[in-house]
Amino acid sequence: MNVRRLIPAAALGGAVALGATALTACSGASATGGHEDGKLQVMSSFYPMQFLAEQIGKDHVKVATLTKPGVEPHDLEITPRQTGQLGESDVVLYLKGLQPAVDKAVAQSGVKHVVDAAALTRLEVHASSGHDHAHEGEGTGEEGHGHDHAEAGEDPHVWLDPVKYAEVAKGVGAALEKADPAHAADYRKNTDELAGKLAALDTEFKDGLQNTASRTFITTHSAFGYLAERYGLDQEGISGVDPESEPSPARMKELQAVAKKDNVSTVFFEALASDKTARTLAADTGLKTDVLDPLEGISDKSQGADYFEVMRSNLKNLQKALGSK
Repeated sequence: MNVRRLIPAAALGGAVALGATALTACSGASATGGHEDGKLQVMSSFYPMQFLAEQIGKDHVKVATLTKPGVEPHDLEITPRQTGQLGESDVVLYLKGLQPAVDKAVAQSGVKHVVDAAALTRLEVHASSGHDHAHEGEGTGEEGHGHDHAEAGEDPHVWLDPVKYAEVAKGVGAALEKADPAHAADYRKNTDELAGKLAALDTEFKDGLQNTASRTFITTHSAFGYLAERYGLDQEGISGVDPESEPSPARMKELQAVAKKDNVSTVFFEALASDKTARTLAADTGLKTDVLDPLEGISDKSQGADYFEVMRSNLKNLQKALGSK
């Protein structure tokens, strides 16, 4: 079982300050003045960033996303039209290291208000298997430091841990306050409400996964390192952080042994990536299959209409797969 390292108290308390420092070349004036509807134009890189902008900005923002529903975010290629839309945005919200095409486009966009969500919480290194996924990132980065989270081996999937997602939310809220000070009080109120809902979700996961018969789950995509770390589970990924990477025959054999040793009942796959390897492993080991959604996008195949609904579906599926004592 994994042991959760305590995040320094300053990390959560400093998220608001980090939200301000994650903005590049910010000005104190509201960015909404140049738009007919008077709304802050926010461009998000993919669904978890879009959800934060919508929940915190509400009626004061108009949110667009570079990754359309049903598109696997890791594979996104930016079109010329999207490049133009990106450059016209008031605020860009992305997660550096997850989507190389977005990182490049953002760097060249010239947008004043750029928020890197990876700079709002501590990233960690998670291996695809076993207990060796507990190395925490060296401090909290900021936009402009030039480090590439993907090359550093740091896991970008922070939104799957409600506690870390709340840290990011607080930083995003502070960033919107900075970009649009006229509506700062509303952004602050909405941020607090969202943080409260995420705290409640954390409690649901903590209570729901406390007394499971097994602590190990197998998934196609090694996106759940933060979730496993938070709730004392062990993630065994068929592929690595990149869902398109092919597992070796040795890895498939190793997973068969893990399934037998740790009383694994289910192999999880996801809606936006191929389920071929998951179904192959399940067939070879006599296991069931089910969905564990990394929430990189919402589509008509998703088990819920938004972040909270899908996360609760994930919890239900994990409980069913892990069993109870």
